[in-house]
Amino acid sequence: MNEEQDGTNQPAEQWMAFQRIWGETFSKMMQLGLTFSPDSAPPDFMRQMRSGIFQALGQSWEQFLRSPEFMQAMKQSMDSAIAFRKATNDWFSKVQHETQTVSRDDIDAVMLTVRHMETRVLDRLEELAARLDEVTGHDKGNGRHSAAAAQHEPAAQTRAQKTRSK
Repeated sequence: MNEEQDGTNQPAEQWMAFQRIWGETFSKMMQLGLTFSPDSAPPDFMRQMRSGIFQALGQSWEQFLRSPEFMQAMKQSMDSAIAFRKATNDWFSKVQHETQTVSRDDIDAVMLTVRHMETRVLDRLEELAARLDEVTGHDKGNGRHSAAAAQHEPAAQTRAQKTRSK
């Protein structure tokens, strides 16, 4: 198995691609410097040269930043950073458990459980309040008796009058 097949030559290939991009950039910059015409004034020539240099640099950097090699390197870098962060979080959690202290994961789990219990209790209270209003005949909106309770009001008034008259 040679180096190209097993991927051990990959950094060298990336370095050669980087050198090729910069070589092209500098050759374009030199070509722009030689396109000077005798009838243009030196400040105008300098502006053209500066514009050409910036344009060549911009194109070469865009080509480099969009290259598959650079994208792969950035992906590997991000994957490594994520793996490192996960490893350090796991290590700190392990240390906290071994020293019998509370870790952030434990606190997050307890907080999540408390939030679920709070939601369940509030839902149950709302359900009980609705049932209580239904049983007592109160309308939720304004605290008045419902139509069913209003039918029983004359009978209640009659009883109250009878007890007063006795």
